[in-house]
Amino acid sequence: MRRWTPRPAKCWGKTAVRHTSQEFVGFLGQVVAECRPQREIDIILDNLSAHKTQAVREFLAHHPHVRLHFTPTYSSWLNQVEIWICKIERDVIARGVFTSVPDLARKLRRYINAYSASARPIQWKYSDPARRIRANNLSATGH
Repeated sequence: MRRWTPRPAKCWGKTAVRHTSQEFVGFLGQVVAECRPQREIDIILDNLSAHKTQAVREFLAHHPHVRLHFTPTYSSWLNQVEIWICKIERDVIARGVFTSVPDLARKLRRYINAYSASARPIQWKYSDPARRIRANNLSATGH
């Protein structure tokens, strides 16, 4: 039996004035460019309409090694992402002094890069196996 060993994790962030489909596809392109060719890339995101446009579907068709995982509505088991975003707010935004929007963006990127230097994959643990979401029951997540 082959033992699973976690791969190094990496966190990417990008600031944008608006969260449009074009901005999101540009971000996906940056992530792909930073990774080894054909490396499997899994991205967890919310159900924002900008994540589900024709432009995104076309990008995914050209990059089959990129997989999007949409968080189910009210998915408390994925709150780790929200906790991380709250940490950014607490550690960077609430305590920061910013001279401009580009200054804020630069400080956010610096924080994300520092965090990424020691990032580790999240190891999910289910305490109740009866409540697991199974691949053949995708309707449980609303997708």
